[in-house]
This record gives sequence, structure tokens and C-alpha cells, in this order.
Amino acid sequence: MIRRALPPLVGLLLMILAPALLAADPLSMPAISVTSNDDGSQSYGVTLQVVILMTMLSFIPAILMMMTAFTRIIVVFGILRQAIGLQQTPSNQILIGLALFLTVFVMAPVFEKVYAQAVQPYMNEEMGALEAVEAASVPMRQFMLAQTRETDLNLFVELAGDDQTYNSLDEVPITIIIPAFVTSELKTAFQIGFLLFIPFLIIDLVVASVLMAMGMMMLSPMIVSLPFKIMLFVFIDGWAMVVGTVAASFGI
Repeated sequence: MIRRALPPLVGLLLMILAPALLAADPLSMPAISVTSNDDGSQSYGVTLQVVILMTMLSFIPAILMMMTAFTRIIVVFGILRQAIGLQQTPSNQILIGLALFLTVFVMAPVFEKVYAQAVQPYMNEEMGALEAVEAASVPMRQFMLAQTRETDLNLFVELAGDDQTYNSLDEVPITIIIPAFVTSELKTAFQIGFLLFIPFLIIDLVVASVLMAMGMMMLSPMIVSLPFKIMLFVFIDGWAMVVGTVAASFGI
């Protein structure tokens, strides 16, 4: 669904930039404009920045899945659907949409910090593009480190094989934090999914035992237990409990 939304976003960006590009003289428009700053660094022209921005749009799905709460949420929803016994209901589109909006809800404080510390100063021309990227990575690092287990972080530090010791978490590179964060998210999601499976598994065992005691061997226990599992899930307001539990697991 996210990949399908990228072409309209790119088209909208081109529609916004088209009047300015057409109004300019193509012969006088430099392909790449590089400006040297007083401190020795370089700032790239607007034309190149737009190209880089459009290229980075293809990385939005990976960033969304690997650096936010999306992974844990969608895995829990998938396990929940499997535990109930429903194969296609709710559909993948509904689960992904719910996971996206719940991700925005969980990540809202982090996004606000990114906007205040990086996006707004960059739009006000108070910092360069590279400085804005570094400033935006700070809240994201803090969020990922808060959800990452120490054992997973140590594992990828050892796998890096650089024999380097870090005195603080701020020194750990983002290339180590991201895989450690995803590994921790998958572990947490499976732990939550295991707890969700238990009550539905008990219903399946009870129904299977009753059918065997009645000699109804040819009747599938899944068909009989499915209405009871749905009824139980509705009576206990299961969706609100699951969504609330997943959101609370991030410490919000």
C-alpha cells in the first residue's frame, strides 16, 4: 500500500515544481550548484536537493518498517488473526491501515521532536541539509535505543567485528542500532502474540475434546470453535485491549 502511494506523491511533487522549472531559463539553470561555506563545508544547490529528495522517497517503506513501531504492531495483528482462525478477515489492507495510524499515534512525540529540531530549522534556512539529517536522527536513535534489548545490541556490536568499545550509547553507529532494534521488535511481537494465542488455544482444545467425546470425528474442531472465539473476542472488547496493550508496550 505504501509503495502504491509513492507514484502519486512523486507526481504531486513534480506538479508543484513544474511551474518554477518551466519559468526558468533552461540554459541558465545549472545542473549542480555547489556553494562553499566559511567553515570549509559545502552546500548543494536546490536542483540537486530535489533530485536527492525524490530518490529518497523509495526508502520511505524501509524507514517506516525498520525504524518505527510499525514492525511490532503489524506482526501482533498478523498473529492475532491467525490465533482467531480467520485467514482473510480483517484483510491485509485493513490491518496495514490500522497499523499505520497506530504507528503515527505511537511515534507522534518522536515526529514532533524531529520537526522541531530538524525540519523547521531547515525550512527556515537555519541549518544545512546534512545538519538537518543529523538533528533528525537524534530523536529516532533515542526511540530505537529505548526499545532495544541490551543483549541484541551487544550481539550486533560483536557481529560488526571492529573490536571497538563504546563508552556511551551515543557512540553506537546507526548501522548497528537499526538491526538490533528490529530484532528486539520481532522478539517482543512474538511474546505478545504468544500471550494472545493462549485463550484461543484453550477454546480449540475444549471444543476438540467435546467433539471426540461425542464421537464426531469427521467434524473439524476449527469450524465449531471459530464462532466461540469470535464471540469471546467481541465480548471482552478484544480490539481495544490489543491496541491498548500494543501501544502501552512502547511506554506511552
